Amino acid sequence: MNLYLNFISYLTVALLLLLLGILLFVITTPKLKEFTLIGKKNVSAALSLGGKMAGLALVLGAAAEYSVSLLDMAIWGAIGILSQIILYFLAEAVTIRYSIRQAIEEDNRAVGITLFSLSLSIGWIVAKCLSY
Repeated sequence: MNLYLNFISYLTVALLLLLLGILLFVITTPKLKEFTLIGKKNVSAALSLGGKMAGLALVLGAAAEYSVSLLDMAIWGAIGILSQIILYFLAEAVTIRYSIRQAIEEDNRAVGITLFSLSLSIGWIVAKCLSY
């Protein structure tokens, strides 16, 4: 019975952290209305948000696998969330030739794919660093 309780506990914490990560990203980037843009069939916005979700899921999966407790998993999950948020702002700062927000609003799919790839890459790196 303990095995099932552990599964439900870890799954619940992981899903809550995933939801929290998405909400924090939306809150910290209020000018970028990804859900509204996705509703308007903007592929770049879907790629950008989907990449963040997938990257964070990689981190949360590794946190669940390697953590020694639910608290440990939550701490590493929070690190993954912060990594994704910081990544967005670093990408915005590095791309001084154009605005990522504007490019996504204009459905510049090259930018959407790049953000998707960056989010997955950061998620993968953070996930692999968790294998202590």
